[in-house]
Amino acid sequence: MSGVRVVWSSEWSVHLVPEVPDAGAVNRVHRALRGGIPGVVESTPGAGAVRVAIEPGSDAESVVSGVVRAVEAALAGPGGAEEDGGREVVVPVCYDEPFGPDLDAIAGAAGMTRERAAAAHARAAYTVRFLGFSPGFAYMDGLPGALRAPRLDSPRTRVRAGSVGIAGGRTGIYPRATPGGWRLIGATPLRVFDPGRDGASLFRAGDRVRFRAISRDEFEAMSAGAG
Repeated sequence: MSGVRVVWSSEWSVHLVPEVPDAGAVNRVHRALRGGIPGVVESTPGAGAVRVAIEPGSDAESVVSGVVRAVEAALAGPGGAEEDGGREVVVPVCYDEPFGPDLDAIAGAAGMTRERAAAAHARAAYTVRFLGFSPGFAYMDGLPGALRAPRLDSPRTRVRAGSVGIAGGRTGIYPRATPGGWRLIGATPLRVFDPGRDGASLFRAGDRVRFRAISRDEFEAMSAGAG
């Protein structure tokens, strides 16, 4: 039976590291804690572990024991439905210039045209593994192998909000204008992160994401509507 390794990071927090680090193990651990466990303040998924914050003043050892029991029961169950409970989010993306300055290079390395590379990116099914870097930035697995590309050697000093990028085997969307080193292939008119919205982030760990290719005219019309 697979389980988790407990790594204490402070007096009131631990990291749960799945012993079998398959693609969905971290999300399954995180889901096991969503229902609420006495003494747990919050759980936050990361690249290879879940951070669990414990209520100060509680019996931390007992809380962690309860957490481990809940998690190991979840991991012992069927793994085929690892994404059960995740929402499906459809994201419109314009792959035209000037939104995808790195798409030609990625397509060329894959032996594709720009159009075929864009279609391959939009056709794939993605899963949000965790959020980080900046509020609302979702790291998504599921990128077709032919489109994998390393980060830029020299990051851009400014990447526009909504830019869709590729780094290694993941894709992601910049929620706001920031510096960034991901290779840019398109942009969405959606507001990925809005602190004034109920549910500020468009994504959460475990969500299934699909991209829908749109034209430049559609992008401009949707951007005007979002404003």
